Amino acid sequence: MDSGVIARQQRRLQLSRLQSVDVVQPLAARIFSMAAVNLEAAGGSDGRIQLRYLPLDEARELRSIVLARASGLDRASGEAPEQVIAFVPPRQLAMSLLLRTSTAGLLLLTALVLVGTVMTEGWGGIPLAFLTGGIPALIIATEFMKYFNFTIADSPDGLRLRFGLAQTQTRTVPIRRVQAIGLVEPLLWRRLGWVRVQLNVAGVGRGDDRKEETVLTPVSDRATAALIIARVLPGVDLDDLAWCSAPSRARWRSPVQWGSLAVAWTDLLFAARSGRITRRLMYVPHARTQSVRVTEGPWERPLRLASMHVDSTKGPVRITGLHLDAEFARQVAFEQADRARDARATDTGVRRSGDAVGD
Repeated sequence: MDSGVIARQQRRLQLSRLQSVDVVQPLAARIFSMAAVNLEAAGGSDGRIQLRYLPLDEARELRSIVLARASGLDRASGEAPEQVIAFVPPRQLAMSLLLRTSTAGLLLLTALVLVGTVMTEGWGGIPLAFLTGGIPALIIATEFMKYFNFTIADSPDGLRLRFGLAQTQTRTVPIRRVQAIGLVEPLLWRRLGWVRVQLNVAGVGRGDDRKEETVLTPVSDRATAALIIARVLPGVDLDDLAWCSAPSRARWRSPVQWGSLAVAWTDLLFAARSGRITRRLMYVPHARTQSVRVTEGPWERPLRLASMHVDSTKGPVRITGLHLDAEFARQVAFEQADRARDARATDTGVRRSGDAVGD
C-alpha cells in the first residue's frame, strides 16, 4: 500500500502471514456508503494496514480478493460462500448486559444508596445515586452499540462476525489462528443457560483497542455455543470431561470458589475451571500449549497447594488450575508438557495441508 503526499510510504504484507481482513464502517462513513479495510498479519501493530476510505462495494470486493489470494485461490473466484449459524437478538444482548455480575452489583448498590440516603438525609444523596447508576448504564450502552445485531457465519476461510450499531464491523476469525477458548457464565446467566465465548487468537491482544477481536459471541445459549465451538475445536465434547477438583483444604486459600476449582484433560485439549459467582471454563488444545508452569504462593505453600498454568498467547483466556494439591499439580504439569510435545509433533501446523499461498 502506498500512502502520503509529502512523505511517501510503501508497505507490504506477506499473505502467508495474513490473519484477517476486516471491513469497518464508522457512523460518518455509513452516511456516504464508505468503509475502511483493515488488513492484519502476524506481528502485532507493525503488521497492520488500514485503507481509508473506499466505496462499500469496492471495500468488500478488495476483501474478497485478498482472502482468495491468501487461500491460494484465483482472485476472480470471489468471496467464499457462508452459512449463518448464530444471531444474537438485541433483546437478548440487552438482558445479558443487565444481568451480568458487575452490572447487577452496581445497580443493586445504586438502589441501596438511593434508599439509604432518602431515609436518612432526604434527597441530598441523589447525585451519588446518579454516579453509581450512571456507570453501569454507560457500560451497557457502549457494549450494546458495539455488539448490536451480532451475527456469526461459517465459511471456508473461518468464522465471519458482523456486528455494530453506530460502527458496523465485519471480521473473519481464521480457525487455524485460534489458540485457546473460554466460556464465561455469570451467576444470573446460568439459570437462563447463557454463556459468553472468548478466544485467544494468535497476533491479537497486544493493544487495548483489540478487545472486541477476542469475543466469539457476546451471549448465546449453551447449545448454540457448543455448535460454534465445534467449528473451532472439531471432535471435542466439552461436556464430557472428567474434572479433578482442588482438595478440601483449598477452602482456606479460596473460601468462596474452592469448590469450583478443577482441571481436566483429553487426548486433544487441557481444561481449567474456576469461579463460583462468575464461572469460567478455559480450554487449550495440546498443540497450542506454549509453556507449562507450577507456582506456589506464600499462602499456598503451608497448605501444600500449588497452581498450574498452561500458557497460551495473549488474550482473555488464561488456563490456570488454581490451588491444586502440590504433588498433583507438578505431576499434571509434567504430563501436560509431554502431551503438548507429542501433539505439536503430529500437528499440521498453522496452515491446513494442501493450501497454497501467494505473496
